[in-house]
Amino acid sequence: MAITKTELVASIASATGQSQSTVSSVLDSLFATVSEAVAKGDKVSIPGWISFEQVETSARTGRNPQTGAEIQIPAGKRVKVTAGSKLKSAVK
Repeated sequence: MAITKTELVASIASATGQSQSTVSSVLDSLFATVSEAVAKGDKVSIPGWISFEQVETSARTGRNPQTGAEIQIPAGKRVKVTAGSKLKSAVK
């Protein structure tokens, strides 16, 4: 089961007493700030919870899963998301 952004906003608004529109704009700003920073190559870390960083991938050979034909996958940039210790312990 997944929680949607609408449900997340409603839950945070209820817990904090803020309006849903205020919470939604804060979340939108958070996501925009994180994506801009990671796109520039900066690492964004919320200690104990989560971190985001850009990583370079090298070119490699892969396979088309439908045909089995070899394909060349070009080098590129990806986003690495790492769970922090508080998030990991909450899941256990």
